[in-house]
Amino acid sequence: MKFHAEQFKHDQVEKIGILLVNLGSPDAADTASIRRFLREFLSDQRVIEMPKFLWQLILNFFILPFRPKKLVPLYRSIWTAQGSPLVSIAEQQKHKLAVLFADRGRSDLSFALAMRYGKPDIASALRQLAADNVHKVLVFPTYAQYSATTTASIFDAISLELRHWRWLPELRFINSYHDQPQHIQALAQSVESYWQAHPRGQILIMSFHGLPQVYHLKGDPYFCQCHKTARLLAKQLHLGEHEWTITFQSRFGKQQWLQPYTSEALAALPQQGIQAVDIICPGFAIDCLETLEEIVVENRDVFINAGGQQYQYIPALNDRDVNIDAMGELIEQHIQGWQVETDVDALNNRQQGKDNMGQ
Repeated sequence: MKFHAEQFKHDQVEKIGILLVNLGSPDAADTASIRRFLREFLSDQRVIEMPKFLWQLILNFFILPFRPKKLVPLYRSIWTAQGSPLVSIAEQQKHKLAVLFADRGRSDLSFALAMRYGKPDIASALRQLAADNVHKVLVFPTYAQYSATTTASIFDAISLELRHWRWLPELRFINSYHDQPQHIQALAQSVESYWQAHPRGQILIMSFHGLPQVYHLKGDPYFCQCHKTARLLAKQLHLGEHEWTITFQSRFGKQQWLQPYTSEALAALPQQGIQAVDIICPGFAIDCLETLEEIVVENRDVFINAGGQQYQYIPALNDRDVNIDAMGELIEQHIQGWQVETDVDALNNRQQGKDNMGQ
């Protein structure tokens, strides 16, 4: 096996790396970019648990030739001057976290951003940290709820890259933070701030990304963690039993997914006397296609066409200060006990030892 060049620099201070990872986005809102992104995303066997040969036939002959073109106008509707909102807001999260810790005097931290699919990729981000003499890496998947389709897939990609490293960094991995008190408080504050500026609906819908039902039956904890996040948020907001509900969106294919489905729940509410709804997506750290288009546009049409009158989307936490503070607290918790060598004399001694070995 061929190993990458040595990452360790004997004459530089060590740092702790914080690797933020999200799902990813196409490089551009065009057919070719969307096709590349979908090919990588839907080829992940953590995402699609089907025999590889059969799925590749379906993917290459029935999905990739048609689906990317249909998605072009949807991506264009959310695209910004900075490109993908998911990637640009993730960059802001990274920047604000770096500033937060710099203000605390933590010069020993190095931050990097990666996307599981697309760019910036995980391999490049890890090599960036190595170039900054990082020997301890905290991997921070920005999915509050764990799923094998998301968080575990990030671990797979990291392992694949590190197979080619001679000196492996010490790793810590944030598995989930679905019930972290600061995260729940941040969600609650975002809802309360929205209600202060807008007329409150009759019910708060908490819509999470869907997952095939069979994954849950096989032991994936995602469904349970979504419900716990929803319960804790409802409790923090002092909501009564009939003032909130949980749903699941973004179905793909014909198999049964986690229920109730967001679109079906919205279609039924007006017949139950609910004319005004507020909807939040607590499973999304950053607004993206699934919130800005599917929730804000598609599902709004479903509700209004069914007889609803008021439909309001409460944005994701994105790079709000309250979210940066919650993320910072999570990082502080997970790097406790980690120390790096910053003493100049010790570094000089180590360099001298290297020089002696070369004689």
